Amino acid sequence: MTNQDPLRTGAPLRIGDLLRSAAAQATPLVRGIADTSLGAPTPCAEYDVRALLNHLLGVVVHFQALAAKQPADLSATTDWLADADWRDRFEAETGKLVEAWSAPGAEEGTTGGMAMPARTVGSMVLLDLTAHAWDLARATGQGFTPDPGVVDGLVEEVERMAPMARKMGVFGEAVDLPGDATVFERLLATTGRDPRGWGA
Repeated sequence: MTNQDPLRTGAPLRIGDLLRSAAAQATPLVRGIADTSLGAPTPCAEYDVRALLNHLLGVVVHFQALAAKQPADLSATTDWLADADWRDRFEAETGKLVEAWSAPGAEEGTTGGMAMPARTVGSMVLLDLTAHAWDLARATGQGFTPDPGVVDGLVEEVERMAPMARKMGVFGEAVDLPGDATVFERLLATTGRDPRGWGA
């Protein structure tokens, strides 16, 4: 029983478990990005592929500290891709992220500069890892289908954070989708992405 996947057994969906699944899908996708694609546009209009990878790596690193209830300067910018081994760095840092959010007490209490519920903060990095993986896949011509357990674990939190995220300019306005849209497509639409438009 100890080898069963907690995303498949009906066990409580812990942030660490969800991040482990999201990281397992994002890592090979990032490894599949060619250097020649780094200047390509992405569904995030302000980012090309290189800038989005730098943003995502920064998020992955800073949210390790937030899991430990430590401060993190989310406004800091680092050119993580300046080193040729940035793909290895991404895998290593996502591994550290999973460990940080799997630690006892990581998703309890509050964390971050706004003293938000830790579970919400963990959901924020889970959303970034999942939605930006989709962005990068679309931008670089790769396929991406997230684990349904990850999507289910995000839906409620994303709906809850959406109004504030729009006020802060983190989310765009929700995109209307047809009735046959998947749960993941609706999740992307809530963040302001058009899953059936950009690069489809």
